[in-house]
Amino acid sequence: MNATEQEEREYLEVIKEKLTVAIRRVDDAVKQFSHELREKKQYLHEHQSSLDDADMVAADQSINRMAFTGEAAVARKHKLLKLGQSPYFGRIDFAPQNKVALPVYIGMYSFVDEQQRQGLIYDWRAPIASLFYDYELGAASFTTPSGPIRGTIALKRQYKIRDGRLEFMIDSDVNIHDDVLQRELAKSSDDKMKNIVATIQRDQNAVIRNETAQVMVIQGVAGSGKTSIALHRLAFLLYRYRDTIKAKDLLIISPNKVFADYISNVLPELGEEHIPELGMDELAADLLEGKYPFQSFFEQVSALLQDHDPAFIERIRFKSSFDFLSQLNQYLLHIENHYFAATDLRVGPTLVPGAFLVARFKTYHRVPLLKRLALVAEDVRAYVRDATRRKLTGREKATIGEAIFRLFRFQQVLDFYRDFYRWIGRPELFRYDQRTRLEYADVFALIYLRLRLEGLSAYDQVKHLLVDEMQDYTPVQYAVLSRLFACRKTILGDVSQTVNPYSASSAETIERVFPQADVVKLYRSYRSTVEITTFAQRITSNPHIIPLERHGPEPVVVRCGSPAEEWQTIQQLITDFQGSSHQSLGIICKTLRQAQEAYRVLQAPAVHLLTEESTSFTEGIVITTAHLAKGLEFDAVLVPFASAPTYKTEVDKRMLYVACTRAMHQLTLTHTGELTAFLSV
Repeated sequence: MNATEQEEREYLEVIKEKLTVAIRRVDDAVKQFSHELREKKQYLHEHQSSLDDADMVAADQSINRMAFTGEAAVARKHKLLKLGQSPYFGRIDFAPQNKVALPVYIGMYSFVDEQQRQGLIYDWRAPIASLFYDYELGAASFTTPSGPIRGTIALKRQYKIRDGRLEFMIDSDVNIHDDVLQRELAKSSDDKMKNIVATIQRDQNAVIRNETAQVMVIQGVAGSGKTSIALHRLAFLLYRYRDTIKAKDLLIISPNKVFADYISNVLPELGEEHIPELGMDELAADLLEGKYPFQSFFEQVSALLQDHDPAFIERIRFKSSFDFLSQLNQYLLHIENHYFAATDLRVGPTLVPGAFLVARFKTYHRVPLLKRLALVAEDVRAYVRDATRRKLTGREKATIGEAIFRLFRFQQVLDFYRDFYRWIGRPELFRYDQRTRLEYADVFALIYLRLRLEGLSAYDQVKHLLVDEMQDYTPVQYAVLSRLFACRKTILGDVSQTVNPYSASSAETIERVFPQADVVKLYRSYRSTVEITTFAQRITSNPHIIPLERHGPEPVVVRCGSPAEEWQTIQQLITDFQGSSHQSLGIICKTLRQAQEAYRVLQAPAVHLLTEESTSFTEGIVITTAHLAKGLEFDAVLVPFASAPTYKTEVDKRMLYVACTRAMHQLTLTHTGELTAFLSV
């Protein structure tokens, strides 16, 4: 069936016609729903006075059902229209054991010929579609809910269909993805991350379809597609467990609003609704309920870039260690054993023994410490009530509650946190008063104490958590996430791309917090050309990285005789970009101050400045910092001011690596005076 390219073109027209018919049917159904909805509402309006409450409830439920069905029909039409543009991208002819081979066409969504009750296109997430990603010609198998199905792949074919036209097709008995992947990667970047369903690799497919991991940690090199893989994983889980998990039940913790906007198209493209997204700073503000103003992570990194303060670095380094988390846990044990100063308590003529209070306090050992006090107070009220054989007055109840709380050394979480540093003999490590903000390194430690002392259940509804940029979070942050989110988790990042080496986490670090984690390491880089990847290796060497064999121009380092000449060079590079075929240019600076200065000097309608406050990512010419550029990619990247005075510390080195690895096709660096030592041969 459809052996030749001409037969494939004819079959494509047949499929497009069937899709057109299906769209017409959906349109007719939507019109019918709309007509019935109007009639129902009109009937309700005219007979409202004669309907009782039960009739009104039934009518409302009927209207809601009709509206929901109508919305589902509209969503189906949207999918059919997308399929009309590109119905499928792959085909396998699979013969189950002792059966003939039948063609299986694979696309973004499934499509069934309802008249013949025949599946014409299979969703890329369907069990049988895994054959396309996992096998070449020959013996193959896939797993269904009822068990494995074994057989043979007789043909494997890939298509590029755009605007309903077949641009090319490839048959292969080797890795079919390579040629198509090369064509896709050679394209210009966009203002949104794209889906990768047509080019998912075998190792990526294993991550996407993993259903057993309670915690999956993806350590991927720059350009390995880890964020895209994680988003496709969410789409797969929504498909696989569509009866029990909805998009609203998932949560993405992303590094900033710009990145959240950049990835916002992927899941809707895959036919899923928007998934709630939260920044780590937003999560902190929510958990602290706005009581304590605090330094953001961006501000912490900016402070490190602008001023090498050894005391500040020491505080960050200590609070980012496992030892710090261990000491917090020891302190909590100390609180439990020593801070409830139970003495005999007199309530009128009744004496409540201190031993009774201690026993009740320890009975609730599974309850957060400060929450136990109210339970102990209730037990004391019952004790006094039994002893006096009468009901207690409101005043007596309140007095007991106040007395129990006074038996505990502190009532405020901040007082405990300050006391912790006295307890370990390092009070100088905590700097905070009413006139200042909490340092970022203190934020999640304070939240962790609050979780342990007061308990929080604000995110119990989340059924799967996705955490991006894992390397930027500390053990105490992961301890918070572990307690706050009891659900399954996908955690991803690259230890080479940390922007704060004093608080970096590796996959091994996260394994210590989540010992049950499945750790996957992705070494193949798809973003940059071999030349750009090799150049970035001079800054931070990673012997495991495997660049895809895609070549381009060598990165260029331009030495300028003066700052004025460097600005002229940058302006000329912008002009050259505007005359090129590239769609995006990232001018990536070390600090926000440099980025703002560049924006002021280069200001033009086509130039955009991305800051911490930005909420969207646009293609064209973008000026930003390495910190905010993480996760983004550009056709061409320009790194200005790459001089020795600018890039000299360990933090600077990480920033330079991140900046250079944003480039897909072309990389240029400019400097005045001595070049940074990180690029010296």
